[in-house]
Amino acid sequence: MSYSVKEIFYTLQGEGAQTGRAAVFCRFAGCNLWSGRESDRASAICRFCDTDFADTNGPGGGKFAAAEALADAVAEKWGHLEWARARSLIGETLSPRQEVSGHDFSRADAFGQGTIGALAPVTFTPHSPRAVRNKVPGTPYVVCTGGEPLLQLDAPLIAALHARGFEIAVESNGTIAAPEGIDWLCVSPKAGAPLVQTTGNELKLVYPQAGAEPERFEQLNFRHFFLQPMDGPAREVNTRLALEYCLAHPRWRMSLQTHKLLGIP
Repeated sequence: MSYSVKEIFYTLQGEGAQTGRAAVFCRFAGCNLWSGRESDRASAICRFCDTDFADTNGPGGGKFAAAEALADAVAEKWGHLEWARARSLIGETLSPRQEVSGHDFSRADAFGQGTIGALAPVTFTPHSPRAVRNKVPGTPYVVCTGGEPLLQLDAPLIAALHARGFEIAVESNGTIAAPEGIDWLCVSPKAGAPLVQTTGNELKLVYPQAGAEPERFEQLNFRHFFLQPMDGPAREVNTRLALEYCLAHPRWRMSLQTHKLLGIP
């Protein structure tokens, strides 16, 4: 099948259990709970979405005819910075065509006095030998998000991403059963939508939602349970309500959108 992608970018995960982890975000176009058009928001099942997932016109976005092509585009976003990071970390001169895979960028001190923007771009060859994999710790990490990524994420793409060394995370609204092979599954239920996927690594509930109260989900088979204050005009009130709920119900933890606080994608 072909894949419609809004954008592909490198950043830090800003929410939930993996907050602060370096990741390539692959944002798929389309959702089954809202069209993404403001003219349709009032009649949508999910009316509070803060993400632009319509069309394929974002950075790195486009139509990808095959899983291999999309996996290569994801790997390229990781590989450009990774080669420069590995060069500073292990103190060796590497050819720009040597692939470096499997590095965790969360140790920002290794950048020395330079900045991310100052790092020179390099050529990434996804199928070349992993020349310094054993010298550079960590695992490449991709977050498949949307919109609703499970409308498009399939077995061939999962296999192609795994073949390039990626740990695969998915952020889903839970209305579609997840395929096999996902390494980290985050489900974010929405009021008024059927919850089909009732197991995973973390359940992240935007709060408050009438008809999606936390007690409806706390017996499901997830390792982590997060409340995330709903953004928008009532953000401060919603943050206080989420804080109070977590204090009164310690099973739930607070998730903040730290990427917004940091001013990163």
